[in-house]
Amino acid sequence: MGDRVRAVCATGALVVLFQLLLAGVASAHSLSLTAEAVCVGATPTINFKVTSWSTGPDGTNPQITVAFNNVVVLTGAFVEASGNVITGSLPSPGGNSVAVSATAVTPWPSGEGAGQTSSVTVTIPDTCAPGTGRFTGGGNQVDVGGIAKITRGLTIHCDLLLSNNLEINWDKGNNFHMLEHLETVECSDDPRIDQRPPKAPIDTLVGIGTGRYNGVDGYRIEFTLVDAGEPGRNDEMAILITAPNGSVVLNVPRQQLTGGNLQAHFDQPHKNK
Repeated sequence: MGDRVRAVCATGALVVLFQLLLAGVASAHSLSLTAEAVCVGATPTINFKVTSWSTGPDGTNPQITVAFNNVVVLTGAFVEASGNVITGSLPSPGGNSVAVSATAVTPWPSGEGAGQTSSVTVTIPDTCAPGTGRFTGGGNQVDVGGIAKITRGLTIHCDLLLSNNLEINWDKGNNFHMLEHLETVECSDDPRIDQRPPKAPIDTLVGIGTGRYNGVDGYRIEFTLVDAGEPGRNDEMAILITAPNGSVVLNVPRQQLTGGNLQAHFDQPHKNK
């Protein structure tokens, strides 16, 4: 009888020990997040790295989301062969600091539920290297291929400081007004283009921003400006405006202006907030 009791107790101990081991496997699932803000040219950029330690039976992992200020900017899954690491580098959404978070949004293969998270707040540099130039729309009217007009002019700087204006009008009533803050901007000097006069350090600007379409927020614009000298007939512009669901609202491929003038300049002091 004593031997049987000892055997039952031993079996119970093994069951308890096995349950503890399983609990240890489940609790081993975790996320580690590191992030930093750096300047990529004139663009404040956030670099991040998400690492997982998985002791699941097949070494796989759930879907992970990365968010800036609670807005998801990336969704992906770990791959064990790459060390269970997800990295990324994306423009900062603006502001003096950004809350970066990583969250497991699907269950782990071992049976543990989702919801594990890790977060960190990064401080954005006060100023990244300022841009070297800016663009204006001469005459307050630029006609792109007879399709879209800029009827209130434009001023775009080669940095992400808040002092930009771009308004597009077309089809006798449709309107897009870009909000001041650009997401990305890139300026360059193509040696094949002579933009003089006046002399400027750039002749081409490519930008991405968000704004209002017919008064509704959340629309995106990608545009290219090219100053190819006076009187402006060889200047070029491209416009792509898309809705929040990705559908195209306006698409003007890069082409010469029908009227008006795009002018590149050296930059000048402008607002930074």
